[in-house]
Amino acid sequence: MKKFSFRATLLQMLVLILTAFNLLRAWTALTWRDTLNEFSVQPSSTILMVSGAVWVLCGIVLLWGIWQKTAWAEKLLLGASAGYSLWYWTERLVWQNPHPNWLFAVIVNLAIIVFILFSKKSLTREAYERNFENPKVD
Repeated sequence: MKKFSFRATLLQMLVLILTAFNLLRAWTALTWRDTLNEFSVQPSSTILMVSGAVWVLCGIVLLWGIWQKTAWAEKLLLGASAGYSLWYWTERLVWQNPHPNWLFAVIVNLAIIVFILFSKKSLTREAYERNFENPKVD
């Protein structure tokens, strides 16, 4: 059984929670689309469903990469975290009105990004150690 560092385990839990949240979001947008369209929810149910599905797929691929300790998981993690933050703030600033608790949202977003940047070194080290301990045999 693979042993992950504490930071890598917390990072996996963060990705898993966000993936589950987006799965719930996509499923809710799909099953309640008539009600959401009736009340003219912004963004539309289609946008909610598609964005949720995209983030679920990204989260699944990222979780698989972290569990396999691949070298590309770090790059995908950085790209996904930047993309998710950009999507979150775009959605919040464009479609939500008014913008309650913006300071709290900024602090939490920055704390998560700092944690991801701090934890990515752990992923790189584990991928390197895996390649060093188990070299490919041709």
